Amino acid sequence: MDLFDDLPLPPEAALTPIAPGAVLLYGFARGGDAALLQAIESVLSQAPLRHWQTPGGYTMSAAMSNCGPLGWVSGASGYRYAALDPLSGQPWPAMPACLMDLARRAAAQAGYANFTPDACLINEYLPGAKLSLHQDKDEKDLRAPIVSLSLGLPAVFLFGTPSRKDRPQRWRLVHGDVVVWGGPSRLAYHGVAALADGEHALLGRRRLNLTFRCVK
Repeated sequence: MDLFDDLPLPPEAALTPIAPGAVLLYGFARGGDAALLQAIESVLSQAPLRHWQTPGGYTMSAAMSNCGPLGWVSGASGYRYAALDPLSGQPWPAMPACLMDLARRAAAQAGYANFTPDACLINEYLPGAKLSLHQDKDEKDLRAPIVSLSLGLPAVFLFGTPSRKDRPQRWRLVHGDVVVWGGPSRLAYHGVAALADGEHALLGRRRLNLTFRCVK
């Protein structure tokens, strides 16, 4: 169980700037997490988690799926967005209304009005899984922010600048935290340190991370 689970929830207005155009919304999704988790499990029953391979043949340590009109995929041909799930040949599951609502509210709270994502990436981290520093730059519309939701085990989020040579900051994210970044930080390098072992009351020994993006 996360030691932070019994702490009072901060008001939605409580946000912490972490870089120009980037904010951390502590506990933003807590309180409505049961509906969110039910919606996520419904998506994963239709499009199961899988481990993509990078163009270089490396198997990613976090398992992944998608919902919404477009899904992010990786393989020998590179990184791209696709309307169909390569495993099933079917469209990705529709983005549940509660997820869309959360993403829009979080973006607005961070100062980005009228955010309407057309892709939601779902990543599952088990202890030891990590995500190397990278930029989210496969989207055509870089004016829209990225909205990232953390559920389950705590994680160390690495957030830098658009320059890879700058050392990233380290932020501890717990269940229900949301990070939003755009504007000057839209192409900031970011990643996730290797997930520490633990037990969360709702998700057990795992962390789910959802990132909402405008692709077109």
